Amino acid sequence: MTAPIPVLRLEGIVKTFPGVRALDGVSLSVMPGEVHALMGENGAGKSTLMKVLGGIHAPDTGQIFIAEEPTVMTSPQQAKAKGVVFIHQELSLADELSVAENIFLGELPLKSFGRVDWTKLYADTDAILKTLNVGFDAKTRVGDLSIANQQMVEIGRALTVNPRAVIFDEPTASLTDAEKVVLFKVIADLQTKGVGIIYISHRMEEIFKITDRISVLRDGQYRGTLTTADTSEDEVTQLMIGRSLDLSRNTSHHALGDVALEVRGLCCGKLFHDVSFALRKGEVLGFYGLVGAGRTEIAETLFGLRTPRAGQILLNGQEVKITSPIEAIRHGISLVPEDRKHQGLVLGMNCRDNMTLPQIDDLTAGPFVSDGAEVAIFDHYRDKLDIRTPGWHQTVGNLSGGNQQKIVIGKWLSMRPQVLIVDEPTRGIDVGSKAEIHNLIRDLGAQGYAVIVISSEMPEVLHVSDRIIAMFSGRVMREFTSEEVTEDNLVQAISGIEANKFVEGR
Repeated sequence: MTAPIPVLRLEGIVKTFPGVRALDGVSLSVMPGEVHALMGENGAGKSTLMKVLGGIHAPDTGQIFIAEEPTVMTSPQQAKAKGVVFIHQELSLADELSVAENIFLGELPLKSFGRVDWTKLYADTDAILKTLNVGFDAKTRVGDLSIANQQMVEIGRALTVNPRAVIFDEPTASLTDAEKVVLFKVIADLQTKGVGIIYISHRMEEIFKITDRISVLRDGQYRGTLTTADTSEDEVTQLMIGRSLDLSRNTSHHALGDVALEVRGLCCGKLFHDVSFALRKGEVLGFYGLVGAGRTEIAETLFGLRTPRAGQILLNGQEVKITSPIEAIRHGISLVPEDRKHQGLVLGMNCRDNMTLPQIDDLTAGPFVSDGAEVAIFDHYRDKLDIRTPGWHQTVGNLSGGNQQKIVIGKWLSMRPQVLIVDEPTRGIDVGSKAEIHNLIRDLGAQGYAVIVISSEMPEVLHVSDRIIAMFSGRVMREFTSEEVTEDNLVQAISGIEANKFVEGR
């Protein structure tokens, strides 16, 4: 029987930028109907390799083959014409246009005299949306959709052609668990049609759930390809970073200080109700729950982005009223947001200016900002947090995800907060940088900071937290110490089982 031909093959790809060899002889093949994971730390070369494949960068040497035919990619449009379609992590949609116009942008069906065939456009779009099982139609304005639904529109673009290969770059970063199920069904449907899938993700549980093989890059070099069913997370991690990771429970013990933050009966409409907890100095308090449990909304309320309808917030035993982020900052509460790129950073600004932005008024000398004071702050936290950048002048958008997150954390640490809230601390960050962020959070607790960590990843919340609050449907269900928590009782608490027991026992 003749062996199947790869739908896509890269052979010996080399790409050099001034002073940096981003890709050093990388080879990769994707078979029909295969989901092939591409993994590596931020900066390993994944994005550069995909830009070479997509015609954005021309390789210095090496060859691209589509169904074993040599191909030169000169533009994204040519890549799509060749059957190679990208689903980018960063959304590239036009908010003011409809879903249909976005999905078929540049390829609108036309009637005579160049008129748009709206009937066909909407019908073709609704057919695509039906396969995605979404709750909006072709005429919906994209700007009115949630980020998760906008991601589904991006995926819909790939279905306008009969692709040979589809590249998914962190496709679940903004999706709920229910939407992930739909995405994985779309991927499975593409597999049955013989489409090859390249799946880029830092989420190990997804990689081991849906992929067939895993290829790893490190420092721009190909490190090997593993069969998913025959490998382990530890083996993949060692290929990626050259070492194993410590994902043990948090068993560290250090003296805790007085209560820094106390919340009593806090309510905010239908988002969360009757939330009470206390946080001590030197403690890392984890919040864990499903999407919609109210964790992020509590953080936003503490930071003044939402107004509570009832309840009290006390800092060092004194009740405070927080109606804006400015007031929260004045009271010593800082928030590292879930979406660092849109809410935590100004990507076009340099590292120094991002880090000192909240305290710029305090760094003025007359009418001018003190450059020396700004640089001193940046240098201190660059060393303290091990931020890897050539210098303060580097544009923050050019840093890896882990270093961007350290910039956001450093920005708030420089304000000397009483309470530091970190929402999804390692979202979109590679496993090596995850370990660094985890160690940083635990070190902050040991240094006496009062820290709240909100995470959707059970291993993460177990690894960094001294205590864990489990939430379900806007309510605190249970509170666990690191010694008494188990995966089973934590899952029960966040899925409402504890709530049902409470109702039945009344």
